Amino acid sequence: MAILKKKKENRVCVIGLDGVPFGLIKDLAEKGVMSTLGRFIDAGHLHKMKASLPEVSAVSWTNFMTGTNPGTHGIFGFTDLKPKSYEIRFPNFADVKAPVFWDELGRRGKKCVVINQPSTYPARPINGVLISGFVAVDLAKSVYPPDLRQPLEQAGYQIDIDTIKARENHTFLWNELIKTMMGRQKALNMFWEDTWDYFEIVFTGTDRLHHYLWPAVIYPDHPHHQNVLEYYRQIDRVINKLTTTFRKTPTDDENIFFLSDHGFCAIQQEVYLNAWLEKERFLKFAKSQPAGLEDISPKAVAFALDPNRIYLHYRDRYPNGQVKLSEAKPIKEQIIHKLKKLEYQGRKVVREVFPAKEIYSGPLTAKGPDLIVVSEPGFDLKGSIKKKEIFGHTPGLHGMHTWDDAFFLAKNDFGASLAIQDTAKIIMDRF
Repeated sequence: MAILKKKKENRVCVIGLDGVPFGLIKDLAEKGVMSTLGRFIDAGHLHKMKASLPEVSAVSWTNFMTGTNPGTHGIFGFTDLKPKSYEIRFPNFADVKAPVFWDELGRRGKKCVVINQPSTYPARPINGVLISGFVAVDLAKSVYPPDLRQPLEQAGYQIDIDTIKARENHTFLWNELIKTMMGRQKALNMFWEDTWDYFEIVFTGTDRLHHYLWPAVIYPDHPHHQNVLEYYRQIDRVINKLTTTFRKTPTDDENIFFLSDHGFCAIQQEVYLNAWLEKERFLKFAKSQPAGLEDISPKAVAFALDPNRIYLHYRDRYPNGQVKLSEAKPIKEQIIHKLKKLEYQGRKVVREVFPAKEIYSGPLTAKGPDLIVVSEPGFDLKGSIKKKEIFGHTPGLHGMHTWDDAFFLAKNDFGASLAIQDTAKIIMDRF
């Protein structure tokens, strides 16, 4: 009688580096700043990956953990409007309409530890441990099981830095980055040695660093450049500790993955889409100084929400809306045509404008924006309604998100057209 060998039970480790672009991770690895990652790149495949549209963490990380797009999971940005109103709301984990892949792992009896995963607040039950990442307001609602709150507080665990203060005070920024890094490491020490099947940790300090000190990242003569390199060396040391203890056999390398949720580049100018829509007579307010979208005029045919979402002012969707569905196509075509001609000092501003139905799929597509605008690198699209000029700059912000230069590092080659929602299946296939 043939003896059937028991199938090997795989464990998978995923390490996320929020907002780290393909080019930067490649450069840091090649220069030896991140020597551990360099060894994984040499032995594996570093993919250039597309983030979500819009290219913000709330959407991109939700694409990752559901393996779907906003038309299916329902998260279109950090903010949204309450149905049939102009009131801004902040979607959270309870608004995600698609299952996350560790729920499926839990149904299979797999234990999961997920630390600092953005867009999972408030934390919900999991077969294992979940610690929510930003945007998370209260640590008590950010952990599952709830009795983990006290040991995390005692360890000095901090969800995020004070982003407003850090933008203005770089000494404070470095202190906060160090503090949050220490908290992550203590959380790792608490859970790494436990029995688990799936382990994930996301480092979000990288995103904060890039927003407020991008020049220090790219210019070697910047006063904070060495601090940046040391911060990345510290992350690499954590990665070395995790991967060294994880790898028992050479095949374990196939179960280690690294990724970012979007790329980054320097801001040349912010671009205020509502100011542009107003100038081009697509948008009109009932007041010269609108307090919010509730002051929109019935004559308006379109408006924008952060960061690069344009919505038509439909009759049946908004209280003052007058646009009929039959009128939508020519309005969208006009907006696309004019946006593609927008320039700043001779430079093209808009790279592409996607109709939502071309990039989203699923039953919730109609609840999202009509158009997604992708800028050329350096032009940061914003949805402010307070700005009267099309171009400007926010003091203290130096780096902006980019769409198609996130990264995914794996042992195997998964092709040249990888998008972040594809990685869920890649991970699940290891079980």
